[in-house]
Amino acid sequence: MRPENSIPIVMKNRTFFFFSLLCLLFSTTLFAGSKNTGTVTGKVLDKDGQAVMFANVVLNATADSSMVKVEPTGEDGVFAMANIPEGNYFVTITYIGLAEYRSASFTVKAGETLQLPDIEMAESAVALEEVVIEAVRPLLEIKPDKMVFNVQGSVNATGNNALELLRKSPGVVVDNNENIMMLGKSGVRIYIDGKPSPLRGDDLAAYLKNLQSTEIDAIEIITNPSSKYDAEGNAGIINIKLKKDQRLGANANLNLGYSAGEVARYNTSVNGNYRGRKVNTFGNYGYYIGKYAAFLDIYREQTGFRIDQKGIEGGDWKSHNFKLGADYFLDEQQTVGFLFNGYNSHFTWNSNTKTPMGMIGQAAIDSILIAASNNIGDRNNLNFNLNYRFDKGDGNTWNIDADFGRFRNAQDAYQPNYYYDASGLTILRERINTTAMPTKINIYTFKVDREQPLWNGQLGAGLKLSYVRTDNDFDFFNLVDQVPVPDYGRTNQFVYEENINAAYANYTRKFGEKFGAQLGLRMEQTNSTGDLISALPADDGHVVKHYLDFFPSGGLTYTLNDKNSFQLSYSRRVNRPSYQDLNPFEYKLNELTYRRGDPFLRPEYAHNIQLTHSFNYRLNTTLAFSHTKDLITDLTDTSGLKAVYITYRNLADQYNYSLSLSSPISITEWWSSYSNLTAYYTHNVATFSDGKAIDLDVKAVSLYSQQTFTLPWGLSFELSGWYNSPTIWGGNFKMDGMWSLNAGLQKKLPDGRGSVKLAINDIFKSTDWHGVIVFGAMYAEMYGGWDSRRVSLNFSYLIGNTQVKNARNRKTGLEEEQGRIKTENN
Repeated sequence: MRPENSIPIVMKNRTFFFFSLLCLLFSTTLFAGSKNTGTVTGKVLDKDGQAVMFANVVLNATADSSMVKVEPTGEDGVFAMANIPEGNYFVTITYIGLAEYRSASFTVKAGETLQLPDIEMAESAVALEEVVIEAVRPLLEIKPDKMVFNVQGSVNATGNNALELLRKSPGVVVDNNENIMMLGKSGVRIYIDGKPSPLRGDDLAAYLKNLQSTEIDAIEIITNPSSKYDAEGNAGIINIKLKKDQRLGANANLNLGYSAGEVARYNTSVNGNYRGRKVNTFGNYGYYIGKYAAFLDIYREQTGFRIDQKGIEGGDWKSHNFKLGADYFLDEQQTVGFLFNGYNSHFTWNSNTKTPMGMIGQAAIDSILIAASNNIGDRNNLNFNLNYRFDKGDGNTWNIDADFGRFRNAQDAYQPNYYYDASGLTILRERINTTAMPTKINIYTFKVDREQPLWNGQLGAGLKLSYVRTDNDFDFFNLVDQVPVPDYGRTNQFVYEENINAAYANYTRKFGEKFGAQLGLRMEQTNSTGDLISALPADDGHVVKHYLDFFPSGGLTYTLNDKNSFQLSYSRRVNRPSYQDLNPFEYKLNELTYRRGDPFLRPEYAHNIQLTHSFNYRLNTTLAFSHTKDLITDLTDTSGLKAVYITYRNLADQYNYSLSLSSPISITEWWSSYSNLTAYYTHNVATFSDGKAIDLDVKAVSLYSQQTFTLPWGLSFELSGWYNSPTIWGGNFKMDGMWSLNAGLQKKLPDGRGSVKLAINDIFKSTDWHGVIVFGAMYAEMYGGWDSRRVSLNFSYLIGNTQVKNARNRKTGLEEEQGRIKTENN
């Protein structure tokens, strides 16, 4: 008999309560600014006409000079203050190293947008070495081509790693297998500082877990990238921007953190910077040590048997992250630089399962499998980048990158399997095996990007060459009388080589004050070879592929009036299999549960269309459609009488429709709010050669809301939460809903150089997951969770010069290839 849904009624009531609370907060955000108000906008420049980023703009009432609202300028120097009551005001603007600016009085009228003349700030004649002024960026920024989640300004980010932060990012979902989805679609590409990460799957998850919030500045969510970006990633791009010290002179920032849940975690990091007239050097180091705790239960019915597996997982890790770089300014237009970064991680991971087995319809069991999987391993990565940049200052730029990435992963496993009789006292048989799984990956890339003004617009073009070689060994031994005996039927070596040659062109132009257009085309030629070397011949031992693809992109923008603007965009994207997903060897949790790749996986291709409406600089609405052909997804299937495995297959089609609403609003001078609602419909269709078929559809909702309150005595408080309704994960996994509520408190130190943050995540322990699979003759129900309810404490302190000067934000050419590296579970 299939078990009843085991989620207790109290959990369902809590879910209803939490969903209602989020809806209330969301409606507060959307309608808080609906009064009879106006908007003030402007742009802040320095004496050279360059945009001044993150300057503090204060709106004051003329009558009594009281402060009404504070907003920072964006990266383009522009600020916008919405929901301002009718009246007379003036603005004051401050920025380190520049003289304070005060405007003349002006009048705000209801229903109108007042555009102030461009504001030029003069250099300060007073040395400000001992003055500390902090520009406060909003938690969320919505821009024409992306959404920016400013992690550095969030109290609830305290104690979180990058993967946990992605769970809190608007429109982003992280599933039970730590795969990342956006707008209801898989195939998201992760970029680090504007560069595609070569990591995939478990290796990517392990890296993101080791990347702490104290090292992250912002997360950029790009749902429909242009042809300038690599075509990889049919669901869009998530760019994680790491902190870069932007202060002139010598300085350092120290961070210490502790997090406690079922198990404890510790982290510390320090980053330093020295900027002179000709040279800028920078670096950081982070150390992270922690433990991991989770559980996974799987109930299955197949071929007349019922299998009820219950498991506990755990482990620990130690990780070192480091970066060292330098920029040398040849003159005002030319810069050369190098960058060296990487990480070293040592981990253990273990799983213990107990699996009673019997016939369907019979209460008695016939046997019990007691199994374990004890793993120990290391992950190492070194990246090298050389860069040259020429910027004439009038839109003419050259950017050249040469990169090398080296990845070395090693994992050894000991896996005993003991079969007992129904009493659990007598061993019927045993199978004990060990495995060694070293992986070597080398990545070489070279790219050139060129931009220049053309025909009253901007033309961009570029070339990129990449070569990847991955060497995976899988050595399998059966342990007989404590002596390892090679099993040549399961031992193999998989070598994969891939070369991609790409070129792109992109043109952007405005037509008058209301219309704008962008048109681009990217070409990618791919050559790949996969060789499976084993003692036993295999049909899939040698796979060679050559293909040429074109990826068009385009967009139109229309400004109806001061309050309403529209953007229509299209792009064709590709998502290639990860290197390890092409490897057909088996990775076992125990004898009845394992995973294997497919060397015949094809790339998936997607057509994406989006229509976005922006109202009053605050409320953004996006309607999107995508059709993905040959969707790569993980499927759970049966093997033999009792075994089950996860593999990667191409579905025929996936259709996805989504509607997203986003609104950051300053409700009062002490209360700011952000909410995001994404509703989507997904339809998966496939028929396989063995007669099995998939035809699943789901209507789902993802909701996120964060409220930030500025309190007296240098305190600030945050309350945030997210909810994901039931949906489909992978190709055939129907999942129940999940939600989380988080809270945090921050105290600024009196000297303005440091802060203490206290946060609690997943207050109600509501992120445990549950799902059902029906595929062919198999029915499976899974239930799992991890150590998600945690209390975190963080201390941060700045040492050295506090003058602010923007440092160069560099991108390299390695990230796209890095995004496809994947290894086994941490």
